[in-house]
Amino acid sequence: MTAARNHAVGEAKVIPIECAPSWQAGRPALADRLADAVGGALAGPLGDTATRLLGKGWEGRAAGGLSFLRRRITGDYEVDDFGFDEELTEEVFLSLLRPLAEKYFRIEVRGIENVPAEGGVLIVANHSGTVPLDALMTQVAVHDHHPSRRHLRMLAADLVFVLPVVGELARKAGHTLACNEDAQTLLERGEVVGVWPEGFKGIGKPFADRYKLQRFGRGGFVASALRAQVPIVPCSIVGAEETYPMIGNFKTLARLLGLPYLPITPTFPWLGPLGAVPLPTKWTIQFGEPIPTDGYPKEAADDPMLVFDLTDQVRETIQHTLYKLLVQRRSVFF
Repeated sequence: MTAARNHAVGEAKVIPIECAPSWQAGRPALADRLADAVGGALAGPLGDTATRLLGKGWEGRAAGGLSFLRRRITGDYEVDDFGFDEELTEEVFLSLLRPLAEKYFRIEVRGIENVPAEGGVLIVANHSGTVPLDALMTQVAVHDHHPSRRHLRMLAADLVFVLPVVGELARKAGHTLACNEDAQTLLERGEVVGVWPEGFKGIGKPFADRYKLQRFGRGGFVASALRAQVPIVPCSIVGAEETYPMIGNFKTLARLLGLPYLPITPTFPWLGPLGAVPLPTKWTIQFGEPIPTDGYPKEAADDPMLVFDLTDQVRETIQHTLYKLLVQRRSVFF
């Protein structure tokens, strides 16, 4: 087991959040009083104003929001033993990311039908863009465009989980450490697992090397898929490379800060905080045809030549698709 979870892994299960006994008893009453007060204000003197500002049907949305707030206050919600909080992910995380995906990057999603409606599947994608927005946008794409509204469980680098706040939010969103053991456990449970094998070498590469895939590691993701007997879906993302064009790197300062790189872009650090705003590029996320693994015995995961061949097949498929999408693209921004 890894530090990604604190509970023993058995069958997929849901574990209720523990409530602090010292004030647990008072929280339901407090939540009810708060919900009644807000609901009364909206239904009374603020009702007409709310209708004008929020439009018809706001009552239902408000009731859902108050119900969500009550469950958060009382601790009446659940997470699994990886820390995944499905309700928080759907109601908050994805709601915040969705406008970025739909309005800012205007993502076109292709081939979502290649992601199975049920059962485990491993999505393998290219990584780019200096800041890993591509992983977050893929999470939105899988959930919002798949008919089954499936959740993407990402495998993330150790750095993500040691960062304050970020690590806890990543666990709440269902993500875990990029290790074979956790990947296999999630796949065997029937989850959609996402991996970006290029890692920091992919997102931190110079702009001159855009859309040129970096090394895919030793193929640990393929071994996990072979052991779990699940298909591998190659995923190609175009548009992320240009969000933060990396034209330089503060290497010395990055080492002092313990970071893999510290980028210099056309806008950062020259424009200060404004330099952290990504460019509004037009994205395409294409999910390729699944590569089956159930035709091999589970022991095939220990065959280094087979693992290498499948890894190379996935990498070449993604690279070839990237070239095709780039040829079809009319403009970086349109």
